Amino acid sequence: MTSQSQGIQQLLQAEKRAKDKLEEAKKRKGKRLKQAKEEAIAEIDHYRLQREREFRHKQSNIMGSQGNLSTKIEEQTTEKIRDITSSFHKYMENIMKQLLNIVYDIKPEIHPNYRDTV
Repeated sequence: MTSQSQGIQQLLQAEKRAKDKLEEAKKRKGKRLKQAKEEAIAEIDHYRLQREREFRHKQSNIMGSQGNLSTKIEEQTTEKIRDITSSFHKYMENIMKQLLNIVYDIKPEIHPNYRDTV
């Protein structure tokens, strides 16, 4: 009977050791999962920062070129206004003379559809 009770005691101790090992394995698994989660979050944050940096760099390149483009457009507009103004001053006198000659040179004529009813 003592051998049976010793056998039961050994089985109970073995079961307890197995249970302890199982709990220990669960704790290690929990720690590994937590550590993996923290590493994944850190990696995601690093990737996000890298992508934001690249985006800002591209955005500054594009916005910078747009600023240059607006400056070029302003310069072209100013030059065209200068050209038009100089052309206006160059031809104004001539055009005014032609226009006044047309207005002053009146040749009275009777319209061909006018009927003389007298």
